[in-house]
Amino acid sequence: MNKKYKKYIEYIANDIELPYIKSLEQYGLKQDEMKLVLSKVYNQPVTIKDFIEGSNGFWEKHVYNTNGNLIYYEYSNGYWYKREYDNNGKVIYHEGFDGVIIGYR
Repeated sequence: MNKKYKKYIEYIANDIELPYIKSLEQYGLKQDEMKLVLSKVYNQPVTIKDFIEGSNGFWEKHVYNTNGNLIYYEYSNGYWYKREYDNNGKVIYHEGFDGVIIGYR
């Protein structure tokens, strides 16, 4: 990845806000580029999976870390949440679209 492109990806990662997928729309990124940006946001490699339902335009996106843990989820209707995990795969943080933030021990 060239220096200028890397800087662009880092700029986007620092610029986007929750909900992430909605924020990324303004940049017109491809799926692989979204993956690069979200990997920067989460400071780890991620996988994005799309699920499109019907012809009404409804969609949902799932973002997973390398351990297969769901770290971000978003519906086209604005519903989203993000999670963080400890080294054992246990949820230690959960934040949702409704402003509810839960910290686990």
